[in-house]
Amino acid sequence: MTSHAPVLDKDGIRLTVDDAVATVTLNGPAKRNAQSPALWRALTEAGRSLPGSVRVVVLRAEGKSFSAGLDRQAFTPEGFDGEPSFLDMARGSHEELDATIAAYQEAFTWWRRNDLVSIAAVQGHAIGAGFQLALACDLRIAAEDAQFAMRETSLGLVPDLTGTHRLTHLVGYARALEICATGRFVHAEEAERTGLANLVVPAGQLDAAARDLAAALLAAPRDAVVETKALLAGAASRTYEEQRAAERAAQGRRLRDLAGLSD
Repeated sequence: MTSHAPVLDKDGIRLTVDDAVATVTLNGPAKRNAQSPALWRALTEAGRSLPGSVRVVVLRAEGKSFSAGLDRQAFTPEGFDGEPSFLDMARGSHEELDATIAAYQEAFTWWRRNDLVSIAAVQGHAIGAGFQLALACDLRIAAEDAQFAMRETSLGLVPDLTGTHRLTHLVGYARALEICATGRFVHAEEAERTGLANLVVPAGQLDAAARDLAAALLAAPRDAVVETKALLAGAASRTYEEQRAAERAAQGRRLRDLAGLSD
């Protein structure tokens, strides 16, 4: 989406920055952008490498698929070179296993920072960890050929890369349970109808649609967007009266800032 030199380019991840818009590209199309612990560390590093000028982050992928999910090599006895295999992880202590999974999850958490708005541009398959990575973003644009699926249960596992929280919030408990327990594919039309996707476009228009949405998000003053995102993100955990109070406090900050009275 931009010709600027990469800020980061390693382990299947490329990060470029063009003023207020950063683009994170999954660039392992030969393996359908399958994910690994090294890729997750690179995603975490990408989040930490963003300049303060960045307001919008676009997550996209090269090739026909957004991400086929976790690389099946993870389930072999040898695992990935230089990495503990999943079997080795299971043999460790509860504390070590928890810490390892928590480190993996870091790749999926920074997309929700209040000072950023993140957009996932999804084409083809977004399976398992790929689905959860799309869910990690604030907004999702899907190509008409997009197919989302949680396949973890078919492997005897659970979705553990922060996807259950966002999926339930978006589509409700019953539909989230059905999607996760059956592992079925959710096609683009259903994704848009149920709120999983904000917009569906022809595959050839996916990058352009992401650019257009990024530009629209940049039209409002940054601090107003930051405050609004924080209000909406916290609304589900607040009571009605608590949300009213949060709105008043946020608006007070905005008015004082606009009047030049901020601390």
